[in-house]
Amino acid sequence: MTDVTAGRASVRETVARRSRALTETRWFAIAVFGLIVVNAMLLGLETYSGVVEDWHRWLRLAEHCCVAAFTVEIALRLAAHADRPATFFRDPWNLFDVIVVASAFLPVVSENTTILRLLRLARVLRTARFLPQLRIVLVAVVRSLPGTLSFLLVGTLVLYVYAMAGWVFFARQDPQHYGSMGRALLTLFLLMTLDGIGEAVHAGLEVSRWSIFYYASYVLLASFVLVNVLIGIVVTSFDEARDLEAEEQPPESPGEPQPLRDRIATVRRALDELESELDLQQPSRSRPVARPSSGISLVPRP
Repeated sequence: MTDVTAGRASVRETVARRSRALTETRWFAIAVFGLIVVNAMLLGLETYSGVVEDWHRWLRLAEHCCVAAFTVEIALRLAAHADRPATFFRDPWNLFDVIVVASAFLPVVSENTTILRLLRLARVLRTARFLPQLRIVLVAVVRSLPGTLSFLLVGTLVLYVYAMAGWVFFARQDPQHYGSMGRALLTLFLLMTLDGIGEAVHAGLEVSRWSIFYYASYVLLASFVLVNVLIGIVVTSFDEARDLEAEEQPPESPGEPQPLRDRIATVRRALDELESELDLQQPSRSRPVARPSSGISLVPRP
C-alpha cells in the first residue's frame, strides 16, 4: 500500500514538475498571448460580411484551432498543479479561464451564435494574465464596484432633488429642458460634465437672478464633490489591487526558482511517506507486545 501511494505521488509530482517547466517558460506565455490576439483579430474579421462569405470555412477552421489550442493550454496548466490540484482552483483567473474555454463545448452555447461570440470576446480579457498592469486595473475596477454603487445612489438622490427643484422653477419658462422630470434629469446629467453650463446659466438668469445659486450649488456638489469622491474610490481600489498583486506574487530569487520547488516537492514526498508509515504502524501499537517468558512472574500472588 505504501509503495502504491508513493508511486502515485511520484507520478503526480513528475507530471507537475515537467508541466511547470513548460508553462512557466517565456515562450509559452508569448504563444498564448499571440493566440489571444489572433482570436481577437478573427472576431474583428467576422464583422465584415464580405470576408465571412468568401472565407467562411477558413474562419471556422481557425476558430476550431483556437479552441483546441486553448484547451491544450488549460490542460497543461492543470497538469502543472497535479501534485496540488486545489491550488489551481483557488486562483480566480484560473477559474475564469476554465469557464471561458469549457463553455465552447456546451451544446447550448455552441448552438447560440450571440452567446458564443460574447464568450469568444471574453477570451480577449485573458490578456490580463500576461499583463500585470492590466490585471491591476481589472481588479481595481471590480473592487471599486461596491463604492461605485454607493456613489450612484448618492448621485441619483442629488439629481432627483435638483431635477424636482428645476421643474418647479423653470418648467414654464423652459419646458424644453425642465418640462418634465425626465427632461430635467437628462439636462442635469449633461450639466454634470459642465457641457453647456454657460447657456444654462444665461437662460436661468432670464427667468430669475436667483437661479445663479441653483446652478452654482449644483455644479459645486455634482461636478466637484461627487466626482472627487468617485476618483477617491477608484484610487483606493487601485492601491488595494496593487497590494493584492504584491501579496500574490512574492519576490523570488531569479536564479534559483526551480531548485526551491524541487526541495519543496522532496519534503512533501517525504511527509507523505512518513504519514503512510504511521498509518501502517498505528494498529500494531494498539496490540500488546508479547515478551519472552523468563520464568519470573511480575504479578504479585494473592
